[in-house]
Amino acid sequence: MFELIPYQKFRDTPSVRFFDITINNSNARDLVFHDGPAVSPNNTDRGNWQFYLHPHQEDNLLAVSGGRTFYLVNFNWEQPFHMVRLEANGAILRIPPGTFHRSVSDRGGSLVLNQAVRTAQATIAREFRVYSSADIPKLKQITSYGAPAPILHGFSDLEDRRAA
Repeated sequence: MFELIPYQKFRDTPSVRFFDITINNSNARDLVFHDGPAVSPNNTDRGNWQFYLHPHQEDNLLAVSGGRTFYLVNFNWEQPFHMVRLEANGAILRIPPGTFHRSVSDRGGSLVLNQAVRTAQATIAREFRVYSSADIPKLKQITSYGAPAPILHGFSDLEDRRAA
């Protein structure tokens, strides 16, 4: 299952705060900038949702600025579909390997730091493949409007809860 991990503030000075955001065993860093209300990965030309799935990588995502909504699907979870809201200065979202995921940024965009944990088998080609829900019937079924609603985490405004 995914986790929302808090981090520690270790010092406050006038107008400056210091945080320890260390992820143990992290061996890769990705900085992902969305300019405006970006969707990653993009929908297909026919409007089908697409997802990433990392077989050999755990993501640990921290919103540095802006906000982003993550859509997570894992067939092994009791409730397979979740929507998780990340805001700047909020928790770190840990996504385990084998989880389909996509994200949508706020209108103003977002900047997210990923402190990934990659196994020796991880390669950019393997970890960053894009999977279309049109090609995976179970994924399409779980994320369709007629399916049970996703479990929501971190949303404060009902308006933000609608899927893209």
